[in-house]
Amino acid sequence: MTVIFHNPRCSKSRQTLQLLSDQSITAEVRLYLKEPPSTEEIHTLLDQLAIQPIELMRTKEALYKELGLNKDSSDEERISAMANNPSLIERPIVIHEGKAKIGRPPEAVLELF
Repeated sequence: MTVIFHNPRCSKSRQTLQLLSDQSITAEVRLYLKEPPSTEEIHTLLDQLAIQPIELMRTKEALYKELGLNKDSSDEERISAMANNPSLIERPIVIHEGKAKIGRPPEAVLELF
């Protein structure tokens, strides 16, 4: 099964979803802003992406600074912030067969297939 963490208001997310469709890849759409991932799911995502929590975060969002996050924040602080504020999660994310890719650029997700 293929899943996309999707934000319909994000152009990269829409482009990635269209790219999957163009490749005849059916993905379950998860509107992660409405159904935020738990801290456990974020840990799993980080393993699937093989990245550190800071790499999954939208650090230029005002909310990042408002929450007091910075380069010295712990991984657990970052993960908790993403679980409680899913708008801080980089998007889109495509998960396929236990691996994941961030769709920036959208074509990057095709490496999963």
